[in-house]
Amino acid sequence: MRQAGRYLPEFRETRAAQDFFSTCRSPEACCELTLQPLRRFPLDAAIIFSDILVVPQALGMEVTMVPGKGPSFPEPLREEQDLERLRDPGIVASQLAYVFQAITLTRQRLAGRVPLIGFAGAPWTLMTYMVEGGSSSTMAHAKRWLYQRPKASHQLLRILTDALVPYLVGQVAAGAQALQLFESHAGHLGPQLFSKFALPYIRDVAKQVKAKLQEAGLAPVPMIIFAKDGHFALEELAQAGYEVVGLDWTVAPEKARERVGKTVTLQGNLDPCALYAPKGGQRLAGPPVASALLVPQEEIRCLVQQMLDDFGPQRYIANLGHGLYPDMDPEHVGAFVDAVHTYSRLLRKN
Repeated sequence: MRQAGRYLPEFRETRAAQDFFSTCRSPEACCELTLQPLRRFPLDAAIIFSDILVVPQALGMEVTMVPGKGPSFPEPLREEQDLERLRDPGIVASQLAYVFQAITLTRQRLAGRVPLIGFAGAPWTLMTYMVEGGSSSTMAHAKRWLYQRPKASHQLLRILTDALVPYLVGQVAAGAQALQLFESHAGHLGPQLFSKFALPYIRDVAKQVKAKLQEAGLAPVPMIIFAKDGHFALEELAQAGYEVVGLDWTVAPEKARERVGKTVTLQGNLDPCALYAPKGGQRLAGPPVASALLVPQEEIRCLVQQMLDDFGPQRYIANLGHGLYPDMDPEHVGAFVDAVHTYSRLLRKN
């Protein structure tokens, strides 16, 4: 779950003090925003507060966060020669020392309470922002590159991969105990484009990060791949070198398990909008987890129970199928977390 908490009033209060990317560059602020959800909820891990777009910034692109609109690149990449504006990817990690400092500080403050997860955006997803100039419903500019400038597209994706590998290794060196790669825009690619322009770089990130960790004498950490709307590539993602495959809510858990096999851990996948559900809902049809659960529960709890039943207790991490939205009620988030803990304990007993 994307914990760092637009839905929390204390998050909004902390964030009001400075603009978004200034907050990202403040290790103390990032640490505070990472810890806030843990003060409210008994979560099983923390994910560092940062943003995937710090990597394009470190490559020399200007990125601003426009209130009510989202990220904006005043000078996006529109022509092949625009790639010459990018910095050497080898220096990106040194530009992002503030992320490493935030991770180290947060690990110290967590004092072993829960693991800390680091993350980055996958190459295709970062490319979409850099070419589109911000968010897009079609990714038409970025996909035009794939069709009209395939060589330049691969060049850009390689630059991003070469920037991401030392950045992720640096997160582990700073204290991250797991890594998640977000391919948030996988769904804009069909199977053919995904196999050509996204999957090879997803694989290469995992392979290189694991090799570089070993070279540096650092212990390996679990790696998670989350390709939103990438259900057409589940089998390929399960064999891409990651220990965990994240699922969005459009994938049936039983079908996903059949497709990825028994050796990969699955993570997900409750629809985030389920947290808008009112209290006092009825139980879903189907066998109860245990006879003790015959009393009607909140609808969120029923949905969580169904999700856990569908996934089963082995090689599974309960989560939402995407991030939390700003207008969500923290009490409903708490109901989700409590329901996961309650029903997972019962599942393990049975």
